[in-house]
Amino acid sequence: MHDLAVQRALETTSTLELAERNVDELSGGQRQRVWIAMALAQETEVLLLDEPTTYLDLAHQVEVLDLVTDLNRSRGTTVAIVLHDLNLAARYADHVIAMKTGAIVAEGPAIEVVTEDLVRDVFGLESRVVPDPISGTPLVLPIGRHRTAAPSTSIELEFAS
Repeated sequence: MHDLAVQRALETTSTLELAERNVDELSGGQRQRVWIAMALAQETEVLLLDEPTTYLDLAHQVEVLDLVTDLNRSRGTTVAIVLHDLNLAARYADHVIAMKTGAIVAEGPAIEVVTEDLVRDVFGLESRVVPDPISGTPLVLPIGRHRTAAPSTSIELEFAS
């Protein structure tokens, strides 16, 4: 690898300041950006990512997916990502492939693929799919056994930032 390619990869992923740090010292989002930088430094035209948002908080999930979208649009890098979060997949993917037991069951634009029937077939889950008010892409609202009506008692959830 050339030093220039490494430098460009670090700059592209905003990880230049992390170059001297041990990977074990990095946050999940920083670590994902560093892995992407390592792939870019190899000057690859294709980037394959398996669940790059797993274990990341929401802000870092969006940061990683925005980064790979930028790479696709600005550099022409082909990006293939495995995601189980249908809402993120629908918002970020140009082409969605849905699989069940190793076989493709649907593929195409998210608006055509991410449907209530697909969620039921692939995940065994009832849902409502509505237009995302921000992006217009499909937004999956899962329907579980609970919380389908106004709560009869209060449940408090604490979110860590």
